[in-house]
Amino acid sequence: MANTDTNPGLAKARYGEATILRGTGGETHQVAGGDVPVLTTQQGAPVSDDQNSLKAGRRGPTLLEDQHFREKIFHFDHERIPERVVHARGFGAHGFFETYESLSDVTAADLFQRAGEKTEAFVRFSTVAGNKGSSDLARDVRGFAVKLYTQEGNWDIVGNNIPVFFIQDAIKFPDLIHSAKQEPDRGFPQAQTAHDNFWDFMSLTPESMHMAMWIMSDRAIPRSFRFMEGFGVHTFRMVNAEGRSTFVKFHWKPKLGLQSVVWNEAVKLNGADPDFHRRDLWDAIQMGDYPEWELGLQLFDEDFADRFPFDVLDATKIVPEEDVPVRIVGRLVLDRCVDNFFAETEQVAFHTGNVVPGIDFTNDPLLQGRNFSYLDTQLKRLGSPNFTHLPVNAPRCPFHHFQQDGHMAFFNPKGRANYEPNSWGGAMGGPREDPAKGFRSFPEPVEGEKRRVRAESFADHYSQARQFYVSQTPVEQNHMAMAFTFELSKVETPAIRLRVVSHLMNIHDKLAGDVAGGLRLPEMPEPADAAVPTRTDLAPSPKLSIVLNGPESFKGRKLGALVTDGVDIALVKALKAAVEAEGAMIEFVAPHIFGVAASDGTRIEAKQKIDGGPSVLYDAVAILASAEGAGLLAGEPTARDFASDAFAHCKFIAYSPEAVALFEKAGIAAEMDEGCVKLAGEPDVASFVAMLGALRLWDRETRVKAV
Repeated sequence: MANTDTNPGLAKARYGEATILRGTGGETHQVAGGDVPVLTTQQGAPVSDDQNSLKAGRRGPTLLEDQHFREKIFHFDHERIPERVVHARGFGAHGFFETYESLSDVTAADLFQRAGEKTEAFVRFSTVAGNKGSSDLARDVRGFAVKLYTQEGNWDIVGNNIPVFFIQDAIKFPDLIHSAKQEPDRGFPQAQTAHDNFWDFMSLTPESMHMAMWIMSDRAIPRSFRFMEGFGVHTFRMVNAEGRSTFVKFHWKPKLGLQSVVWNEAVKLNGADPDFHRRDLWDAIQMGDYPEWELGLQLFDEDFADRFPFDVLDATKIVPEEDVPVRIVGRLVLDRCVDNFFAETEQVAFHTGNVVPGIDFTNDPLLQGRNFSYLDTQLKRLGSPNFTHLPVNAPRCPFHHFQQDGHMAFFNPKGRANYEPNSWGGAMGGPREDPAKGFRSFPEPVEGEKRRVRAESFADHYSQARQFYVSQTPVEQNHMAMAFTFELSKVETPAIRLRVVSHLMNIHDKLAGDVAGGLRLPEMPEPADAAVPTRTDLAPSPKLSIVLNGPESFKGRKLGALVTDGVDIALVKALKAAVEAEGAMIEFVAPHIFGVAASDGTRIEAKQKIDGGPSVLYDAVAILASAEGAGLLAGEPTARDFASDAFAHCKFIAYSPEAVALFEKAGIAAEMDEGCVKLAGEPDVASFVAMLGALRLWDRETRVKAV
């Protein structure tokens, strides 16, 4: 049975065959009873607590002696070959990081000492749940991992495009991923969470509710890697030369603003181009339109951490930017694609434990577990402790050590000495430690009983989830409700749906009501037990909305122009010039890949044939046709879909007067609105392109209900 002595006040509830005990930290303990066997280690030892790793005190670091955690993570790290267990589908690129200003006041990290310093970088974006062959637009968290090759070693910021995580303690990571991956008795579903196992786990894990809000938001279906934020997730430390520590959270802010797609669009994109995100990043770099992000830091001290209403060591919580503004300190530029996908993107090895002097850890129990886990993973996946010899993983600064041999050792110590200390002088004796220059951990005092326990300060699981919801625009709130409804509609077990809705009732009544209505629940369940009542006084944080943090222009986006024979060449030239002047791209779609003959006989080359170039590939569209061409398009189903999908997805549409014939056949002529701009002549082009920075006409959504 669970050791309830470490978690006084556990509340009981019955769920199926087992009893759930919920602790003061909000964690759940599923207790054996009746025919349910006792959980044991692989050696047969009964497990008292599978929810918490062993710590030195309630908020202390995870202890190396935790044999149950070690065995569980060890086995999980080694259960997939040859691809990654998580983040298997990735895409990487090279670039550099440029420091804007010296940060010597807060950190001794070498790359932050000099304004204008450029540091080589490699970035890998990824989905989490899908296998290598899955599609890019799955509803999922996106990995955002950055390797910085500094002059004092490699520093990896191994983050996501969402600033919080599902769980508070790393001991639950195997359970989380097992629940999200294919169900073991059938091998599906692939790259999606709309199934019983995932939502069963989530509904029994209240700490995951904040993350549930994020993954059901449009953050989980980004338009492009170039248009999404990155976060370090955890609270780290920066330590300056005098040894003073400052807490820090890392943010990557896209220079082009935030943008996502709607769900109906994501489904169609996966069919039209399952490599949509990869192709987008590749094309941008090849064209010289290099993606950029700015690095921002949230810096705060112990006093703020003590006053903040949530625990800064809890990875399921954020520090709102309104409470601690983000200080922009540098920029990341991706300017070179890999030479070989396997050698670089597949073999790159990231590790949260790869830090440099001036960067240090906190006792965040999820971070502590990740630091412990990653080396195991790399050994299994890359087959040797010498994976650091691979060019993509090797430091760019000089490195010297006594580690030797092993499978595929490219380098070994030279000379007689392969140990330390030794009495051999000079080069023969090899490298020596340097107490002044070397990495030193911040001397944080640690004391407390060794216990498997969750700090009471981790117990509020609903307040920030509610804050995230109220920070969204009505359009985004509607998307979240529809996402929950869609996912839960794929869950076959009614009790699981009810449990999820019972958690939503602790977050926001409207959200719970919308989801319950979408599922046609006969009656509302009782709200889930809450270890801490939901706070309703947290102010909305506008920085959490994608719509409120969109781009300032159409720069970096793509307009798809469907054209036919006889199209007005002056209109085509004016539109192309205006779009490119905005820093965007225009791509021509035609009935045939050869292209079309314009009004002056000029051939316009097509990038896409209409049945292979649907409007979901574009951020806005134009339909430019002659009278005869419009008639032909009206009889083509894929052309009708091009128009109706663009309208349903709330995109801006430009059209020549003749294109109305297509709109009539597509069934949208009577619904045309201010987002549909007739190009009667060249002056209309400028007004259309000026609209495009808004990306979508969201007011249309309530009429078309396409998401």
